Amino acid sequence: MTMEIGSPLPDITLPATNNQDIKLASLKGQVVVLYFYPRDNTPGCTQEGKDFTEKFTEFQNRNVLILGVSRDTVRKHENFKAKYTFPFELLADVDEVLCEAYGVMKNKKMFGKDTRGIERSTYIYDKAGTLQKVWRKVKVDGHVDEVLAAVDELAT
Repeated sequence: MTMEIGSPLPDITLPATNNQDIKLASLKGQVVVLYFYPRDNTPGCTQEGKDFTEKFTEFQNRNVLILGVSRDTVRKHENFKAKYTFPFELLADVDEVLCEAYGVMKNKKMFGKDTRGIERSTYIYDKAGTLQKVWRKVKVDGHVDEVLAAVDELAT
């Protein structure tokens, strides 16, 4: 199963930073940006988090909830979030339940070795909880600006 435009927020609950469980299906009523990234404390993932942090107020002014997702544990997420003062929550998908629902687990080559990991991807849901926009194979540079522009398009 992979999420396609028009799909509803999945009825999946995951542990998250700030000592909470987040049930995605219950997030209707606000625009949700769900971004998947490979690992905490790696250069691209750190930059992506910093970019969302830099534009956080602009997203907040549009009533947008930002959630980051990787397979790291809540404890690793808490450290990562604290280190870079990310103002949004990170979901711990250690069992790859959400990753599988979105089809973001891919075979990759790293340093000449075959490995399985998350393909950097971003999804935007409207206030009704319906998937409106998808980015796969995201390049970090300039991506957050694209997401913000897409949020503005939703509002028009």
